[in-house]
Amino acid sequence: MIAATAGTKCRPLVRVGKRDEAMVKLALDMGAAGVVFPLVNTAQEAADCVAMTRYPPRGRRGFGPFIGHSRWGFSFDEYLSKVGGTIICNILIETKSAIDNIEAICSVEGISALILAPFDLAVELGCPGQFDSQEFLKAVEQFERATTAAKVAKSTVAMTEEQVQAATVRGYAAVMLGFDVLMLKNSATTAISWIK
Repeated sequence: MIAATAGTKCRPLVRVGKRDEAMVKLALDMGAAGVVFPLVNTAQEAADCVAMTRYPPRGRRGFGPFIGHSRWGFSFDEYLSKVGGTIICNILIETKSAIDNIEAICSVEGISALILAPFDLAVELGCPGQFDSQEFLKAVEQFERATTAAKVAKSTVAMTEEQVQAATVRGYAAVMLGFDVLMLKNSATTAISWIK
């Protein structure tokens, strides 16, 4: 999938399954433009994520972009200077602990964006799918206040045009437009209904 984006303006990001150095190194060495980290709860964990995406002395990423350099159209020797310092480090905010520590997380240098994961967060807060519940709205407000104050880019998921517009007004730098598998299912369900 990363290779398929070559020659386009797409900057492929890989969401790793966990904060695992081997997974991060593999994704980046294959040519990913950055990594999305799940289940980050503290500033120390966030700093650890940043370190995995940076070369020494700023981090601890090992050097080995034997495939990745080609994705960006550079030689192996050029990768470090041309791509190495541009890696994106996005962090998912999806737990109560992350919200409780959001101000400290925002202070970590090197984070590209914090992504509010509403579905996971609502489940953890005990109000799954209830995005109008007071506890959920309070958590979102705390997230938005902290990221705005720290001038850290924020992102989220939107399922409707109205949600996209509302997020944009509230200062979200990027909005993920739903989930591909749900879009495909909805389209298939609609198509099947035409022949019933």
